[in-house]
Amino acid sequence: MIDYYDTMNGKVCMVTGATSGIGKVTAQVLAQAGAEVVVVGRNREKSEATVDRIKQHTGNPAVEYILADLSSQAAIRQLAETFKRQHERLDVLVNNAGAFFLWRQESVDGIEMTFALNHLGYFLLTNLLLDTLKASAPARVINVSSGSHRGETINFDHFQGKHMYSGFRAYGQSKLANILFTYELARRLDGTGVTVNALHPGFVATSIGTNNGWIVRAIRPLMDLFAISEEEGADTNIYLATSPEVGSVTGKYFFKCEAVSSSEASYDLAAAERLWQVSAEMTGTIP
Repeated sequence: MIDYYDTMNGKVCMVTGATSGIGKVTAQVLAQAGAEVVVVGRNREKSEATVDRIKQHTGNPAVEYILADLSSQAAIRQLAETFKRQHERLDVLVNNAGAFFLWRQESVDGIEMTFALNHLGYFLLTNLLLDTLKASAPARVINVSSGSHRGETINFDHFQGKHMYSGFRAYGQSKLANILFTYELARRLDGTGVTVNALHPGFVATSIGTNNGWIVRAIRPLMDLFAISEEEGADTNIYLATSPEVGSVTGKYFFKCEAVSSSEASYDLAAAERLWQVSAEMTGTIP
């Protein structure tokens, strides 16, 4: 595990998707490092259990949770409002919540679920918290993407997958959107003291995909034979959140705690700008 634990005293961190997998590990390590940690989860029982476990394991009492379904724009807005009522600063935002949907579903807002949760969730929450992040600068935004973005492009005419839906294509497209969003946001935040980076955690043994029924649950044990642990998968999250080495690094894509090149499509400036405009329209935010 990365040894930057003495750097987080007095800092406030939010981790979404923090009741399981690498999000849970990230939240626990940040709390162990002395940060005040806000766990974001959908399920009250799991959120309460996660917060209790982190407190017991770290001895840090400054751990809390806020409930939110991050596929719902109303829930995201309530999350941001609740956070800002309770906290004056935000030093680190880890956008980690995401899922894979084998069959097409729509969010409560009528948007294809993968795009709604994996991309628009990041986009809307980050934009709603930007003023707080800027006021807390130096601050960091960390977007968990995936190597699944490689080979994908954003099909702006059919990105909602209403025709010939593919869960794998939708997931890869959403992870490409994470990187395009990261690069565009970094350009827009130049000079503010807020850095934005994306990462690929690796193929991690987590519960992602098991929401798709017995098919994925049946093959998951075989897949996990080739996967890294949740602790290993969380290393880059933790590195980007805590390391002084990357305190001024922004607009990069990381794997195994190193900045690496993302796909050629992820550097398309026109696509990034168009994705921003489409996302702003879909969420009702100011471009």
